[in-house]
Amino acid sequence: MTNPANDRLLSRGMMAVMAAQFLSAFGDNALLFATLALIAREHYPDWSQPILQMVFVAAYIVLAPFVGQFADSLAKGRAMMIANLLKLAGAAVILAGLNPFAGYALVGVGAAAYSPAKYGILGEITHGELLVKANGLMEASTIAAILLGSVAGGWLSDWHLTAAVGACAAAYGAAVLANLFIPRLPAARPASGWHPGQMLRTFAGATRTLWQDNEARFSLIGTSLFWGAGVTLRLLLVLWVPVALGITDHTTPTLLNAFVAIGIVFGAAAAAWLVTLEKVRRSLPAGVLMGGAVVLFALQHQLVGAGVVLVAIGTLGGFFVVPLNALLQVRGKLTVGAGNAIAVQNLGENSAMLLMLGLYSLVVKLGAPVIGIGIGFGVVFVVAIGGLWIWQARRAPTR
Repeated sequence: MTNPANDRLLSRGMMAVMAAQFLSAFGDNALLFATLALIAREHYPDWSQPILQMVFVAAYIVLAPFVGQFADSLAKGRAMMIANLLKLAGAAVILAGLNPFAGYALVGVGAAAYSPAKYGILGEITHGELLVKANGLMEASTIAAILLGSVAGGWLSDWHLTAAVGACAAAYGAAVLANLFIPRLPAARPASGWHPGQMLRTFAGATRTLWQDNEARFSLIGTSLFWGAGVTLRLLLVLWVPVALGITDHTTPTLLNAFVAIGIVFGAAAAAWLVTLEKVRRSLPAGVLMGGAVVLFALQHQLVGAGVVLVAIGTLGGFFVVPLNALLQVRGKLTVGAGNAIAVQNLGENSAMLLMLGLYSLVVKLGAPVIGIGIGFGVVFVVAIGGLWIWQARRAPTR
């Protein structure tokens, strides 16, 4: 029977999903900057900052064969709740003064389990062109959380590190409560059993199916490039601010990340109204321009100019990635299940993140100038998205 909520974008279920997503993403982003401040206080070297993010994304890669089937085998609201409980446990590890890398890795396990459920549920509570708009709302909720969570994490860390980590734990607890208000929809693909070998084979089959689908492959490559670039830019800001602006607090890098977040809200909203599933390639020029804007940003030496360019980067990024996400959800739902499709996407995105973070950590350890790193990073992104654009244009007529 058709769920009547599917005919309305702002249904009760959608509002509950947005609230849970906001609180969970708020905790993720506040905890990143709180933990970065913590490892700085404990005198870890600069090159260890990317390692913190790498242990987080490694969970996505290791668990990729399992989390999609986990999300599809349960009501997705319940899968989201379990994942948020894991995040809460990770924050508790850090709050207790134990190894921050171990605690953040546990948060990564929760995030890996959470992602297929939060995106997969959109295809269950919306349909058709509402799905692009729902993705726009999801991105807007996420970016609002990035905006507020990043700033809160930096500001609280300057004030009191224990309070900063405690606020993150509280956000995860509130997300668990919000998950209780998500309608319990039927499981998309109830699991026949939790056998690792069988799950690996199922995941390998889903990966093969999606990579053989031209539209799904296009989406997977584009979103992987975007998120690999995004996580690198976030950490680059931490080292760029004191070099380019001469500011050494924890709050300024988080404020600049917030400018990117504001831009992504604008870009996601524009994509939701201007790009349809039939015209997804309209988003590619924004990706190329985003890389050029990163080069321009690296050359800034004034806070106002840097903020303006970062808003532009975020706007272009949001316009680029939202239609690609919607396209993959549609192709995934038709082929391997939305949860499995997002798990395959997570494998690609987090592999790209791990690669880019590893390269970033290496060039920092080798002593490359931060501004030069930013310029090189922007040029590489222009070339990568430009190549994707040319490759897609040469294919048989597609979206």
